[in-house]
Amino acid sequence: MNSNNINDNDNGKDDQNVLCDSIYQRRSIRKYKKEGISGEILEKILDAARVAPSGKNRQPWKFLVYGGEEKKEILKKMRAGIKRELKEPLFKDSKRLLPDADNTLRIMMSAPIVVFVLNTNGVSPMETIDMDGRFTEICDSLSIGAAIENMLLRAQQLGIGSLWIGNTCFAYKELTDYIGRSGQLVGAVALGYPDENPDARPRKKLEDIVEYHIG
Repeated sequence: MNSNNINDNDNGKDDQNVLCDSIYQRRSIRKYKKEGISGEILEKILDAARVAPSGKNRQPWKFLVYGGEEKKEILKKMRAGIKRELKEPLFKDSKRLLPDADNTLRIMMSAPIVVFVLNTNGVSPMETIDMDGRFTEICDSLSIGAAIENMLLRAQQLGIGSLWIGNTCFAYKELTDYIGRSGQLVGAVALGYPDENPDARPRKKLEDIVEYHIG
């Protein structure tokens, strides 16, 4: 499979219009059909992440793709982490968010594919790092955010629903122990054919978030 060209004209539409449509039509999908995603489509989505910009071209990302029984096993670890957090919380001020984390886990279980995203240059958030390391971490996190956004938009172009997930933090140790790789677990992305068509969520007005200083 060759998916190096992320501008494949899959829908017979002008590529620029397709990209613009994807930006404005993308939604966070929480209900998925059981239908699986072909390897060809999955590779196109991941290849879009590969070509994202990154600070100093460090490309600090690794994408671990889970499906089927392998997905069930890693999500068991996430469930164990959420249960542990209820009794022995690492995030003491965020206990109120655990029901949402449990709901996110249910969504991940229903999605055919879950992609866990690592910062290959990062360290556990439980570790202390110096100012230089923190600045590098911030830059790498921005880069990884760009890669994930590329994934979401490419998925939208290809008719695949997605959900950008941060609730992996509540099972950080359990998940990273299971993954068994160095680096920092940033989050995950659920992928699958959507079984809902949610309305757009409210967004701030442009004039409320932009200041022009042009002279």
